[in-house]
Amino acid sequence: MKKDSQITELTNDLQRTRADFENYRKQMDMQKAQTANFAKQETIKKVLPLLDDMSRAIQATPELKPLEKTFEKTLSELKLEKINAEKDTPFNPDLHDAIMMEENPDAKENIEIISETLRDGYLYEGEVIRPAMVKVTTK
Repeated sequence: MKKDSQITELTNDLQRTRADFENYRKQMDMQKAQTANFAKQETIKKVLPLLDDMSRAIQATPELKPLEKTFEKTLSELKLEKINAEKDTPFNPDLHDAIMMEENPDAKENIEIISETLRDGYLYEGEVIRPAMVKVTTK
C-alpha cells in the first residue's frame, strides 16, 4: 500500500511539473511574440516620416504618379494601411487626431467631419500606429 501511494504521489508531482513547464513554455512564446511585434512597430514608427515624404513627393510631382501603386503595394506588404481621412469623412477620435477645428455657422446637423488631412495616419495589422492629423469642421 505504501508503495502505491508513493507512486500515485510521484505521478501527481510529475503531472504538475509537466503542466507547470507547459504553461511556462506558452508564456515564454507569448512574450517572444509580443516583443517581436513591439520591435516591428517601433521600426515602422521610425520609417513613417520617410513614408510621409514619399507620399508628398508623389502628390507634388506628376512624373512620380506611377510610383503610387508601388508605394501602396509596399505598404500592404508591410501590413500597413493608411487611415481613411479623406475630406467629408466622419471624424473618429480613435483614428484621427484633430488639431484644428473650423466653425461652420451653416451647420445643420452638428456632425464633425474631416475638412483636410494634414498628415496621414497608419494602421499596423489593424492597430493604430499613428492617428491621422486632421482639420475638422461641422456639417
